[in-house]
Amino acid sequence: MALKAIGNGVGGACHMTPRACLHPKSSLSLRMVERKESEKEMGPSPSSSNPQDQFKGLRSGDLEKNARALTRDCNALPKPLSSMDCLTSSDGSAIRVAYQGSPGSFSEDAALKAYPHCVRVPCEHFEVALKAVELWHVDRAVLPIENTSVGSIHRNYDLLLSHRLHIIGEVQIKVDLCLLALPGAKKEDIQRVFSHLQAFQQCEKSISDLKAIRINFEDTASAAQLIAERGMRDAGAIASARAGELYGLKILQNKLHDEDANITRFLVLSREPILPKTYGPFKTSIVFTLEEGAGMLFKALAVFALRNINILKIESRPLRTSPLRLVDDLNHGTAMYFEYLFYVDFEASMAETRAQNALGHLQEFSKFLRVLGCYPVDTLL
Repeated sequence: MALKAIGNGVGGACHMTPRACLHPKSSLSLRMVERKESEKEMGPSPSSSNPQDQFKGLRSGDLEKNARALTRDCNALPKPLSSMDCLTSSDGSAIRVAYQGSPGSFSEDAALKAYPHCVRVPCEHFEVALKAVELWHVDRAVLPIENTSVGSIHRNYDLLLSHRLHIIGEVQIKVDLCLLALPGAKKEDIQRVFSHLQAFQQCEKSISDLKAIRINFEDTASAAQLIAERGMRDAGAIASARAGELYGLKILQNKLHDEDANITRFLVLSREPILPKTYGPFKTSIVFTLEEGAGMLFKALAVFALRNINILKIESRPLRTSPLRLVDDLNHGTAMYFEYLFYVDFEASMAETRAQNALGHLQEFSKFLRVLGCYPVDTLL
C-alpha cells in the first residue's frame, strides 16, 4: 500500500450563492424599468458602431444620474470573498466541536481548552461525535484516548480506523473527581453512586470505603444531571465540580481519585489534516501491522532509532479473531483481520525528512500503515 502523505488541507470548501438567488425577479424588473426611463431621457441610442460615439452629447447631469444607477446595481451584486472570510477567529468562536456526554463533562472541558469560545455540541456516544464531523454537522470532535490512572481507551483507538478523520491536536485535562449529591444530603446517606466506568476505575479505593452500590452511566455529567432532575437524596454522582454547579449539587468529597496526577489526554479530530511544520514540538501518530516473523517488531522500532526519533507511546491491539472495519479515502469500509495492530506516537513532524524516511522504511515490511495525524504537542497548564 502506498504511503499516504499528510496533505495541506487547511479548511473546508467555500460555497458561493447562485446568482439566481441574489437577483430576485422583482429587483431585476425594477432595474429594467429604471434603465428604460434613463434611455428615454438620454434619447435614442447612437447607431454608430464606435463605442466612443455613445458618450457624445451626454450632459454632466446624465453622467451623475447614470453613476447613481450603476452604484445601485453594483451594491446588489455579491461581494468577492476575501482571505479573512475563509478564516475562523483565533479564539475558535466560529467552530462547532462535538463531544460525548452532557454539559459539564470532562470532554466538554477538553473542547473548551482546545477552542475557548467554540460552540459545543453534546453527543450520546463517541461514534456519534465522529460521524457528526464526517457529515459536516460540526467542524471538530474531541476524543479521550488515555488516562494516567487506568491507561488507554482501546475502543476509541479502534474508532480512529473506522472513521476517515485526522488528528490535528491534543488536549491534556487534569481530572478532579468529586462526590456530588443534593443539597442537605450527607455522605453516610449515600446508598448508590452513579458515574462512568472510567471514573469508577480512577477512584477505586475511595468508592470501596464508601460501601455504596455502583451504577454505570453514560458519562459523569449525565449522572449528576439524573440525580438533580429526579431528586435522589440517597444517591451520589462522581463528576466534576463544574457539573455540580451546573445541576445544583453540592460537593460531599473533593479529589476522590486515587492518583494525585489524574490526567486524561484527548485528541482533536477534523476532516482535513493541518499543515505540519518543522519548528516547535510536533507529534505524529501512526498505526501499522507487520508481517509474521522473528524480530519484526524490533525492525519496526529500529527505523525510528536509526534516525534519532523518540517514540513517545506504543500500543498493541491483538485482533486475531475479530475483524476491524477500515475506511479508505472514499469512505468505503472493508472488514480486515490482523494479528496485531500497533499504534505509535513519535516525536517528529511529517515535514521533516527523517520522519518521511522512517515511514518509507517501515512500509517496506509492514502489511498496513496509516498516518493518523501530525499535530502540535500540548502541555498541561
